Amino acid sequence: MTAHLPKPSMGILNLSKGEEKYLLQRYAPSPDINFFVKHYWIVRWDLTGQDAYIQDVIPNPCINLVIEKNKSAIYGVSKTKNSQLIEGKGMVFGIKFKPGGFYPFQKSSISHLTNRYIGLSHIFDVNEAELENEVLHLDNVRTMINKVEHLMMNRLPEKDEKIVFINEIIEHIFANDAITKVETVCEHFKINKRQLQRLFDKYVGVSPKWVIKLYRLQNAAERIDHGHRNWVDLSVELNYYDQSHFIKDFKAIIGKTPEEYATKD
Repeated sequence: MTAHLPKPSMGILNLSKGEEKYLLQRYAPSPDINFFVKHYWIVRWDLTGQDAYIQDVIPNPCINLVIEKNKSAIYGVSKTKNSQLIEGKGMVFGIKFKPGGFYPFQKSSISHLTNRYIGLSHIFDVNEAELENEVLHLDNVRTMINKVEHLMMNRLPEKDEKIVFINEIIEHIFANDAITKVETVCEHFKINKRQLQRLFDKYVGVSPKWVIKLYRLQNAAERIDHGHRNWVDLSVELNYYDQSHFIKDFKAIIGKTPEEYATKD
């Protein structure tokens, strides 16, 4: 049975409140798939007779393949906060590719997908309506995963070691709050800045500078969720030059100022 993964917030804003409205589960892929795929995710909800709920999610440098009734698609990296309306009763099955992990399937620059989506049939030999019916009506998670893994195995590309390198870089950025400049990353990994930018454009769809900013602001949102309210201290902790730059970046990604985000309902 596929391992059931722990559930960090990982960009889901105000996760504790969201968990009152829906069930989010993540599952590890099989050994044949995990070179390309970070995890599978399933969201189920039943708000029958209740008000609809809007869940905000911070972007991440990953491609997602989503199977949802009448909405199935392959979604590129969004550079701003995404808001999902949850109402009635339903379920979504998703495949979250590792950063760079979708490139071998598409075989063209992932930057073409940034802030966009394409149908599943552009990459996989599948009828979207039939796949939705087959997957979303299953009760057994193992069977769901087998179904989508069979779909990918039919088009499984050769492993590309650049994906390993990209994930090492992104994990290093995520683990080090002190990183504020691309040059710091280049120095650590002994790579030319322009070469790194081209690599991210081709495989990830966003720049390394954007990834650095993203993880700093994800960190900020999580600290605010846990009660942090001093914006001067928070900007210093995240190595911002001044408070105004922190607030500007926060609003660009989150869609609200830190004060507005902290006083959300």
